[in-house]
Amino acid sequence: MTDTSFLTWPFFEAHHLALAKTLGEWAAQELPTIVDCKTAHDDVDATCRTLVRALGAGGWLRYCVPAAFGGVHESLDVRSLCIIRETLARHSGLADFAFAMQGLGSGAIGMFGTQAQKQAYLPAVASGQKIAAFALTEPGAGSDAAAMTTRLEAKGEDYLLNGEKTYISNGGIADFYTLFAKTDEGVSAIIIDADTPGLEVAERLEVMAPHPLARLTFTDCVIPGANLLDAQGRGFKIALATLDVFRTSVGAAALGFSRCALDEALSYARTRTMFGATLVDMPIAQAMLAEMALDVDASALLIYRSAWIKDVKKLRVTREAAMAKLYATDSAQIVIDKAVQLLGGLGVTKGQKVEELYREVRALRIYEGASEVQKIVIARQLLTPSKKED
Repeated sequence: MTDTSFLTWPFFEAHHLALAKTLGEWAAQELPTIVDCKTAHDDVDATCRTLVRALGAGGWLRYCVPAAFGGVHESLDVRSLCIIRETLARHSGLADFAFAMQGLGSGAIGMFGTQAQKQAYLPAVASGQKIAAFALTEPGAGSDAAAMTTRLEAKGEDYLLNGEKTYISNGGIADFYTLFAKTDEGVSAIIIDADTPGLEVAERLEVMAPHPLARLTFTDCVIPGANLLDAQGRGFKIALATLDVFRTSVGAAALGFSRCALDEALSYARTRTMFGATLVDMPIAQAMLAEMALDVDASALLIYRSAWIKDVKKLRVTREAAMAKLYATDSAQIVIDKAVQLLGGLGVTKGQKVEELYREVRALRIYEGASEVQKIVIARQLLTPSKKED
């Protein structure tokens, strides 16, 4: 097992240590019965639905919503979210995905929604009865979100939605989407139920590490005015505040992948005999393992620093979250590549854990802001630093 001494760092409180222990035990016992890395992607929709229900039944999705609506903490605790994502990712990329999207898809409602909106969606998210999704990206507006063309127009007390979104995680299985669209006042955020007439799953997208992903189209969708989040023109504020919370947790998922890769590499190197010795006795292998351990700890420090500042200091963590995501995801790619290299031919054999990790980690360097975008964010924060309470 991976060294867990990092939990003694001053970023954590007693309940975080308890969470890591109990979730680790649950994941080791329950997830193998749900997810088999050789067959999990045969019916990815069914697997993800099962995972959401299991995470809800286990009480883990309660960390995605405020206590008043079935959650654990009064407001989202980023350290808890990161511990959960790291732990789940170490066991199953799909389990991490299922948890993460419940948080990302409902996070804006928890932070900016009305009491009625929160009551309508959050308890069902926490129990696993409703699947959430976050709809921001468009064919011509990925990293450049300001270029979005999906349009939301006021029609009396309702809104009329027309446009298209793509690369939407949980697209096709979500019960509702937190969606961002252009209005006369700027970008606005609104909740749209999946059964809204005019909402169509135009295309299911297949990627190297399969998960529910789709292109959605919206044709004259009528959405109740009561579903608008905050006020018109506040969409970018909502999106950025949501990403400030969940961007750090993307780094935590990458960290979970890295820890798993290091475990696999250590286990293999201790038993693989070569040239009359074990692989772990060879200086070149020791150097690779040392570099992997260094990247794991550096990632963890950046991730939990960001989460601690958000939770304890109640400050914006735009810079810290960008650093955590950038470093943890980029270094995870390197750590996993080294694990594959150490395992040799076995490392690229389908069904092996490191082969699965190699495919799963790649998307983390793209979604919720590509690595190149994070560098721009960090540079801008250096040039115009500011810390404001939420």
